[in-house]
Amino acid sequence: MRSSKEIIKLVIAVAAADDLIRAVSMEGSRVDPAARQDQYQDFDITYYVTDMRAFYNNPDWVTKRFGELLIMQMPEAMRRPDGGGHFNYMMIFPDGTRLDLTCQPIGHVVVGEPSVTLLDKDSKMGYQQLNGSFFNVKPPSPLDYYSCCNDFWWCLNNVARGIARDELAYVMGMLNTVIRPELHDMVDWHIGAQHDFQLSTGKLGRYYKQLLSPEFYARYAATYSDSDYANIQSALYIMCDLFHELAVDVAMQMGFSYRQDEEDGMRSYLGMMLDV
Repeated sequence: MRSSKEIIKLVIAVAAADDLIRAVSMEGSRVDPAARQDQYQDFDITYYVTDMRAFYNNPDWVTKRFGELLIMQMPEAMRRPDGGGHFNYMMIFPDGTRLDLTCQPIGHVVVGEPSVTLLDKDSKMGYQQLNGSFFNVKPPSPLDYYSCCNDFWWCLNNVARGIARDELAYVMGMLNTVIRPELHDMVDWHIGAQHDFQLSTGKLGRYYKQLLSPEFYARYAATYSDSDYANIQSALYIMCDLFHELAVDVAMQMGFSYRQDEEDGMRSYLGMMLDV
């Protein structure tokens, strides 16, 4: 992979040679003082331009200036565009470097996310935001907490019925796209409360292994299963036990009330459906 200096030099050189590009900023983990740094981080770059027509859905412009690519994605040209007036080119180069380039009309500055100005032709940017707390875990409200608990326990009924019906895709979908996010919220709050909510757990829990004790992380890892129903049930009960422990801990630290009756009700239902 090329060095950070090489990529930033290229990004600035492309912008400097184009009169339509008036400013350049870099966002994301590479400028976040709280983020863990490594060679696999992508480069989140924004070009502020005077005329979006030259930069909208123009892959030839990208390859002529940045070189050969292994693959590129253009979200605004795909089936679920954001429609905000910008255009993204997400690139992976043959050396493994990833560059996410956003072309944005002048005047549309993202506020809050860590950012540094790399080039400012008109001296209008004049700022940098090194807000290390932007991605920190946010404390839950009582409603956040209760909703998370209720969603976790309630949605397990769908898993149980899916197992009874031998609907593997539905079972895995419910476990990993509906129920697991509730578990992740509780893990985040558990970690956040231990650190006065002054840290980030990373996107989709990427820092869990570093932030949880080895014993706790091993239990979390055991909530993932293969396609065997016996193993799915085992992982499911591990997930239930882990969620209970986390939820009780968060309730104690935040001064909330935990609805043990709702957990008891769903455990009774799971036993009725699965322990036969």
